[in-house]
Amino acid sequence: MHDQTDKPSATSKTEDVFVEVETHQIHYKTLSWQLLAFLMIAEIVSNGMLSLPSTLAIVGIVPAVIVQTFLGIFALYTAKLLIDFKLNHPEVHNMGDAGLIIFGPLGREVLSLGTVVFAVFAAGSELLSGQQALSTLSDKGLCSVYFVLIMAAVSFVVALPRTLDGLSWLGMLSAILIALTGVLAMIGAGLNPVEGRVINVTISASFYEAFLAITNPVFSYAGTHRFFILISEMKEPRDAMKAAWCLQTFATIFYVVFSVVLYVYIGNTVQSPALFSLPPIWAKVTFGVALGNFIFSAAICSHTAAKLVFIRLFRHSHHLYSHTLLGWGVWTLLCLAAIVAAFILAVAVPVFSYLIGIAASLFAAWYTYGIAGAFWLHDTYHIEGGFAALRRRPLGTALASSTVLAGAFICVAGTYVSIKTRTGPRAACGITPS
Repeated sequence: MHDQTDKPSATSKTEDVFVEVETHQIHYKTLSWQLLAFLMIAEIVSNGMLSLPSTLAIVGIVPAVIVQTFLGIFALYTAKLLIDFKLNHPEVHNMGDAGLIIFGPLGREVLSLGTVVFAVFAAGSELLSGQQALSTLSDKGLCSVYFVLIMAAVSFVVALPRTLDGLSWLGMLSAILIALTGVLAMIGAGLNPVEGRVINVTISASFYEAFLAITNPVFSYAGTHRFFILISEMKEPRDAMKAAWCLQTFATIFYVVFSVVLYVYIGNTVQSPALFSLPPIWAKVTFGVALGNFIFSAAICSHTAAKLVFIRLFRHSHHLYSHTLLGWGVWTLLCLAAIVAAFILAVAVPVFSYLIGIAASLFAAWYTYGIAGAFWLHDTYHIEGGFAALRRRPLGTALASSTVLAGAFICVAGTYVSIKTRTGPRAACGITPS
C-alpha cells in the first residue's frame, strides 16, 4: 500500500525513528535485507521447530502439512501488512508506536507491555531449551537451575551490542546452526528408524486435541511482530519484504520436511522436543549444535525487549547516538533486567511451560496474525479516502477483516487449550518445559 500514495496519515509523523547524522558515534540504520533475513530465521526457526513432529502424531501427516503450509503463507501475508504499515509510518519502532497511531495512548501502553512480556517469555523458553541441551550433553551432571543460569549469563553478554548490526553476523551463524541441527536430526532418525513404529496419514481428533496440536505450528511462526524493531535498523527499509520472503519460504519448507521426516522414521512415539526421540549419541550431537542458536535466540529476544524501553526513554536524545555513561548504563541494566526476568520465570515459576502457551495465545496470536489486518484497514481508511477506499478494495478489506477475526479466534481458542492442558508443577532441579 505504501507505494500507492505519498500522502501521510493524519495521525502519522514523517520523521524516522532513527536520525542518521555522520557525526553520530552510534549508527543504527546499517542492516541489509540479507542480514535481516538471517536474524529472523535465527529467531523464529529455533526451539519451536523441535515440537512440530509431535503434531503429526496427533492429527496425522496430511492435516499437519496442510496447516503448516497455510500458516507459512498466512504469516507471509501478515508480514507484508506489517512492512507496509512501517513504510507508511517511519516513526514506528515497535508495536507500541503502532498502537499509538491506531488506538491512542492506551493502545501504546498495552501493545508495548505485551511486546516486552512476550519477548521475555520467549527468552525464558530459549533458556529452558538450552538447559535441556546442557543436561543432555552432560548426562544431567548438574541441577537444571545451574544450566539455566549458565544460559542466562552467556545470553546476557551476547545481547549487549547496542545495534542489531552488532548481532547480525552471530545471527547468520545461529541460522546456520539451527538448519544444521534439523539436517543432523533427520539423518540420525533415518539411520535409526524405530522398529514397529506407527505412522498415520490422518487421525480423527476432537477439536481440543486438534487445536492443541496446531498450536505448535501456529506459534512456530510467531515473531514477525518484531519486524518493526528490526526494519527500523535497515539501511533500505523498502527491501524488508525480500527478507520476509526468505524467512517464510525457508521456514515453511524446512518445517514441513523436518516434521515429516522425523515422524516417518520415529512414528507416533515422537517426543517434544523431537531430539529426545533420537538415539543418545545423536541427541547429544544435535543438541550440541542447536545450543548456539538457543543462546542467540534468548539474546535477541532480550535485546529487542530492552531496545523497546531504551528507545522509549531516549528517542532522539544524544544518549541514543553517543557513548555516554548514562546511555550505556541504562542499556546494560535493561538487558540485564530482561534476561533476569526470563531466568526467574524459567526456574521459579512451576507452571512456566503453560504460561508460555498462554502468553503466545494472548500476544503472538494478535501480533503475528490479527493486528496486521487492523493496520491495513487503518491506513486504507486514513490514507486512501475513508470508507469509499475500503469499498473500492473489497478483496483487501475482506482479507484484512478475516485476519483480525483469525487472530481473535487463535487468541481465545489457544488460551483455552493452554489453560486446559495445565497439569502439575515441575519438580525443583528437574525442569521439563514443553
